[in-house]
Amino acid sequence: MTQPTDIRREALQLAAARVPVLPLREGKLPFGNCPACTDLACGGRPNMKTPGPCSCPLICHGWAAATLDPRVITSPAWQTAWRQAAALAYHPGGAGLTVVDLDNATAVAWARTTLPTTRTVATTRGEHWIYQGTMPSANDVRPGVDIKSTMSYARYLGPGTGTISALPEVVRALLDKQPAAVRPTPCTVTACAPAAASPGQCPHRTPTYLERGITMAEQRITEASSTIHATVYRTFLAVLSTHGRCGCLTDTHVARLFTAAQAKGESVRHCTDAWTNARTALGM
Repeated sequence: MTQPTDIRREALQLAAARVPVLPLREGKLPFGNCPACTDLACGGRPNMKTPGPCSCPLICHGWAAATLDPRVITSPAWQTAWRQAAALAYHPGGAGLTVVDLDNATAVAWARTTLPTTRTVATTRGEHWIYQGTMPSANDVRPGVDIKSTMSYARYLGPGTGTISALPEVVRALLDKQPAAVRPTPCTVTACAPAAASPGQCPHRTPTYLERGITMAEQRITEASSTIHATVYRTFLAVLSTHGRCGCLTDTHVARLFTAAQAKGESVRHCTDAWTNARTALGM
């Protein structure tokens, strides 16, 4: 069994090689936010687009906790996490890398006949193919295939074999190959708000109320470090229940929520399904 000291030692070695690292708890999940950072009460970093926690010394904000700083890795505040750690992870985008996560034998066979050879790492059920270069992360870009790069983390399972190749266009193009039938249909005011109220009666016509609601929803999705599917659905449900019936929720607002969800790795299909299911649950 891997010991905490072994994981920390490996983390220091990766950090020295300019690979941002973070510990994972049981279930291959990042450690959750502390109470002071829940719902980004700490302020966090704007949209969590760059690695690094806020001023909190604990391991908060999921993938964004990944660090290169040996002082942080060996700090007293991180020692509890190392003692509880079940595995080590890294932020591929922070290292200038993209991981094509192949989750089963069928996906591996597809990669071997489709993708340029590169460094590969064996996983429990498949392989990680690692390329030089970054791109947005996304889940389910095709059956059994996830992309882990910016704003994401990948479990570290060893150095792997082979030479790292440049990120090919065939991998970048996977984000554009979602089935047309499940691409999100822009949510019009009529579709989202069948019971629209008159402008003079609607509190959302004051910009701060609706803007604050959308911003909080974006933050809730961005801050989630586990159960992403459920978090996205619950957030969509909350937004629709509060803002979806008066006619003030626009395509721009919906696009902001979809963008936040896709930045966490949700596919277009998952976003669309979550939005549709939330509207159905509310009878909209």
